[in-house]
Amino acid sequence: MSERNTPRLETERLILRRFTREDIPVIYEMMSDPQVNKFVPCRLGSIKDAEQYFEDNYAGVYRGTTGCAYGICLKDSGRVIGYIGVKPGEPWDLGYGLRPEFWRQGYVSEAARAVIGLMREQGLPYVTATHDVENPASGRVMRAAGMEYKYTYHEFWEAGDRWVWFRMYQLDLNGENGTYMGYWEKYPEHRIEENLD
Repeated sequence: MSERNTPRLETERLILRRFTREDIPVIYEMMSDPQVNKFVPCRLGSIKDAEQYFEDNYAGVYRGTTGCAYGICLKDSGRVIGYIGVKPGEPWDLGYGLRPEFWRQGYVSEAARAVIGLMREQGLPYVTATHDVENPASGRVMRAAGMEYKYTYHEFWEAGDRWVWFRMYQLDLNGENGTYMGYWEKYPEHRIEENLD
């Protein structure tokens, strides 16, 4: 299987590598943790769920030509502390999660900058990311990675069975793109906020 869309990356403190089937127990541990997934539309209930999640969200990406999916690992120990990736296809959405004991240490911003650099090298026109307004820390990660806030939209989050205001961020990678308006056009309730925290 080619590593054309998810090659191994290194940063000052991290190794970003592909998940393998051997990581399924780690994937289950992270994706079943209510703290890790409080604002993410996924919570796995069993190892079998994690196996299917691996096939759908990692193996599937690795077979493709765009997007990427990484385990975030500490360089000094190799321990998997989170995940990060860009979904294939427009709007090339960046998503991530991190074990709670590693929050507020800049790991996700560091990983995001590396992934965004890879997406630029691979010719993506831009990258987007969204976060629940009740999770402003995620917006700070997006800004630290160089992304700019564009607008906020109201979506019914089926996994959480509630309405959520999401903030949409974007980073233009080639200097030729306007704002991605897909969410704005899809969801009739939207706004532009001045104060983000």
